[in-house]
Amino acid sequence: KQTLLPLLREEKSSFIFPCKPAVQRPELQYMIIELLKCIPLLLFLLFICGLDHFIFNILSIIQHHSFIEYSYQTSHHLSVNVMGTSLMAELLRSTIGALNTSFDTDVQTSNLVCLPQPTGMTRQQYLNTFLPLGALALLCVVQVYPFRLRRAIASFYFPKREKTRVLFLYNKLLQQRKNFLYLQRGRLARQARQPPGLGTLLLLRCRQRWPWLRRCLRRGCALCGTRETPQHQPCPNPECVALYCEGCW
Repeated sequence: KQTLLPLLREEKSSFIFPCKPAVQRPELQYMIIELLKCIPLLLFLLFICGLDHFIFNILSIIQHHSFIEYSYQTSHHLSVNVMGTSLMAELLRSTIGALNTSFDTDVQTSNLVCLPQPTGMTRQQYLNTFLPLGALALLCVVQVYPFRLRRAIASFYFPKREKTRVLFLYNKLLQQRKNFLYLQRGRLARQARQPPGLGTLLLLRCRQRWPWLRRCLRRGCALCGTRETPQHQPCPNPECVALYCEGCW
């Protein structure tokens, strides 16, 4: 019976481990797609807030620079004096004298009532506008954790189906690992046929000449690329400079 555990480094990236708090690679793809869907809404809110601020500035300019105040003052004085002591003079004084008037007019008005009275949005109103969008983006990030419970819930209600799924996954992973090892062996064989590059030769020469530089000039695994540790195994062929980590070896 072939054993799959522990998984290879390339295989771990395609699985979701429920106990890991970090967002993993398969979940990251869906999370980014959900976050990208929030971008049109964010652009729409930015456009609306920018348009509101622009209109507020225009109305404020009109309010401050279009104010006109009118002042109207007039004075009217009418006095008719009839001289004489005759009967006609007395009659004229009693009739025309009623026309004597005197009044002053002082009227002040402005177009303040006709001017706009804009009111700008406060910081709290801007915050309340963007807060639902921030909550939506937060839910896009947090939703990956409840989604991990879907398999556990389905396995609780359908245990036979869960057993079939596990068996299918096991066989699929066996086939993938077989193909993976076959492809990697071919890739390493092609690399072995090629002469080592100048950088590789220079690295080996420096490591041989100055052993104290080995911590700084560490090589990587030929398969997964992990940095060199004491558990790494070199290729037994003296002509090969390949190095393998414990799992790949």
